[in-house]
Amino acid sequence: MTISAATSSTPPSRRLGVIGSIVGVLALIAAVLPHWVVPVLYPPPPADKVIVDTGHRLKDRLIARVKGVEYQAPPREKSTGSQLREASSIGAISLGLLAILFSVLALVFREERLLAGVAAALGAGAIAVEISFLAMGVLMLIVILYVVANIIGLF
Repeated sequence: MTISAATSSTPPSRRLGVIGSIVGVLALIAAVLPHWVVPVLYPPPPADKVIVDTGHRLKDRLIARVKGVEYQAPPREKSTGSQLREASSIGAISLGLLAILFSVLALVFREERLLAGVAAALGAGAIAVEISFLAMGVLMLIVILYVVANIIGLF
């Protein structure tokens, strides 16, 4: 009794698709969670403190310009919260790209397409979330500049 290749049906492997999906979920967590958790654990400094510090730096820069001396800005240390946000952003994009890579490898090795698609969607979603936060920051900066220019009378 022989079993021919046509009658034997072995299910396709799922290893790369599963790994890619897990990496994609981690990428999505790294993209979304720090924007909610980090500000709670490490709150940003109060607005009045930021305004006062900016005013002092501006005053020092103007005094240096009047004296004709080159302004040397004091070195500023990054807060723990900003370091965590930066690291999570890099991690989310890296893990998202890795999930997409696993998805492509799963398709190349003819693994199950559904898991490869899930891995690709999760990786692309994590990258999209990071880009959307960057785009929101740019739009907020444009709005602030427009309001300041409108108050000054440039428009």
